[in-house]
Amino acid sequence: MKNDTIIKNCQIVNEGCVLDSDVLIRDGRIEKIAPNIDETGKIIDATGLHLFPGVIDDQVHFREPGLTERGNIKSESLAAIAGGTTTFMDMPNVIPPTLTNELWRQKIEIASKNASANYSFYMGSSNENIDEIRAINPTEVCGVKVFMGSSTGNLLVDNEESLNLIFKDSPVPIATHCEDTPMIKKLEETYKAKYGEDIPVEYHADIRSREACLKSSKKAVDLANKHNQDLHILHISTADELALFSNLPIEEKLITAEVCIPHLYFNSDDYQTKGTLIKCNPSIKSPSDQRALRDALKTGLIDFVATDHAPHLLAGKSNPYMDCPSGMPSIEQTLLVVLEMVKNGELSLEDVPRVTSHNIATRFKIKDRGFIREGYWADIVLVNLNEEHVVDDAVTNYACGWSPFNGDRFSSRIIDTIVSGEHVFSKGKFLKTKEGLQIEFTRS
Repeated sequence: MKNDTIIKNCQIVNEGCVLDSDVLIRDGRIEKIAPNIDETGKIIDATGLHLFPGVIDDQVHFREPGLTERGNIKSESLAAIAGGTTTFMDMPNVIPPTLTNELWRQKIEIASKNASANYSFYMGSSNENIDEIRAINPTEVCGVKVFMGSSTGNLLVDNEESLNLIFKDSPVPIATHCEDTPMIKKLEETYKAKYGEDIPVEYHADIRSREACLKSSKKAVDLANKHNQDLHILHISTADELALFSNLPIEEKLITAEVCIPHLYFNSDDYQTKGTLIKCNPSIKSPSDQRALRDALKTGLIDFVATDHAPHLLAGKSNPYMDCPSGMPSIEQTLLVVLEMVKNGELSLEDVPRVTSHNIATRFKIKDRGFIREGYWADIVLVNLNEEHVVDDAVTNYACGWSPFNGDRFSSRIIDTIVSGEHVFSKGKFLKTKEGLQIEFTRS
């Protein structure tokens, strides 16, 4: 058929195995997986390459609307597909914050015109918007974001009655940022008294402390258990929090957790060379925490990876500590970082789809995505596992123009990305844009 694409001679990494096969894509979906497919259409010769399900990132900040001097849905989704991420879920801390279903729909409208990857958006939460949360369509909205004791603008739920109502009545999974603000503010004042506004950045891990994370995460888990609510805790950063989770199969879990690429890749020793470029919340912590997070990803205590991709202008990241914004761009390096863990023996090649695609799709009940299966949407990425390259800010696809990975060497390279059956990226070049589709969820 005219719109067929056949990927020939690839090694498919999917659902716990590696399979030599061809893949036929028809009308956006995977029509057939078999050796020696003999069909007419566009041929992609994948000899020597590995085919993975496209990465699904459940936590990004693409900055639109209201903060587009840092990035936008178009620019950051292009960076996503260049890194093998085919689906993203965007957070509500934009201007205005996404606190109503109408504002949520406005973001969907922007994405329908500009997104190069598939998309969904979180509803934000406040002390007053419980009726908006109750009115969510669970087949469309990926989740509700709750700042547990930490705030961004007016996205703060610090009223105990409001928290209980959200955990009781949310029709979709609750995703929490868990840090305790009073504890953090007290430590900030202690360090300001000693250093003034320009606190050395290496103290960020002490100020946004492990105790603040653990206290808040435990509170979220207690609320979820009280109300039998689906809870997903974002960006775990400490070994201490791991005791809150289980390594049951993800289908059996009510409470899940993720680790973000900055916390997997960096540790507190890197503040000496990367400085404020790696300032993020929750903070990057010790080498022992990093090791524990990597081990937990392998064993299933942590279910999958995300990025918390959060671009800032480089000028702002150069400010003194108290005026330096937290967050960093990272979505172009997600799959590369995970594949480095394979090279280092910390994950198997077969583990990769589980932590980048399968578990996210299962956890959020994403319809027909996250696996290389006949009948599923063709969201897939071809990778050369043996093509080293060095990250260079001069050619980054981030609108902010910089990366915390600048100068770092990776052992693999993303070669081709296919989004909803469309070949959108190949060998460093964008072939098509605006091919992303709104994702659906199989929830009642």
